[in-house]
Amino acid sequence: MAAAERGKCPALPLANGRCIPVLGLGTSHRGGYSHEAVVCALQRCGIRHIDTAKRYGCESLLQKAIKESGVKREDLWVTTKLWYNDYGYENTKKACLESCERLGVEYLGLCRSIGVSNFLISHLEQLKEDCMIIPHVNQVEYHPFQRPQELVDYCRSRDIVFEGYCPLAKGEALSHPAVIQLAKKYGRTPAQICIRWSIQNGIVTIPKSTRAERIQENCKVFDFTLAEEDVEILNGMHDGRHVSWDPSLIV
Repeated sequence: MAAAERGKCPALPLANGRCIPVLGLGTSHRGGYSHEAVVCALQRCGIRHIDTAKRYGCESLLQKAIKESGVKREDLWVTTKLWYNDYGYENTKKACLESCERLGVEYLGLCRSIGVSNFLISHLEQLKEDCMIIPHVNQVEYHPFQRPQELVDYCRSRDIVFEGYCPLAKGEALSHPAVIQLAKKYGRTPAQICIRWSIQNGIVTIPKSTRAERIQENCKVFDFTLAEEDVEILNGMHDGRHVSWDPSLIV
């Protein structure tokens, strides 16, 4: 993204008044980290939203990349996640502090915004019975083949921002004829079509890549708009498939 375009990445307001950038960079535990790519995302692409997790094992590596990038902490949205053996009030506080130390930050906010991941409506309903704070974010798999609109609507009705991971369906969406056709129509890449579609649907979107050139491509999605009928074409590709895992198996 050129310097003039960097300010074009919008943010969505959370229920607590903070704002989360609609486009971020995801990392993962299986070959999902590249120092060069993260520095490029922050320095050259204007990315200000990094998503990670304790389980991914790259929090300490991110500390080095963030420092090298020169981006100020107050300008950066950092998300990390607890693993299930960190559940419980005291364990959670300890795990958050440890993540802060590995990331080299003073806050995530320890913790300024609280979210959940892979929660379906049934899980959110259960959570409501035990917690006073409604999650600010729900991070769930979201791509043209997996568009859980009922869950999206549920979250929005309760001021929970919906965040989508695997926006390219781990590459499966890139070879779909409808996506390829739209890429040709708009003079864009299939990845840019999928990311733009996700963002236009109001989803905070976190594509994942370890290649600097791919990250630069993924960020160039704020200077065009998909026509409504083309959004509907992509919406119609939903077939319920998961490329990650199916949270409905968790009761």
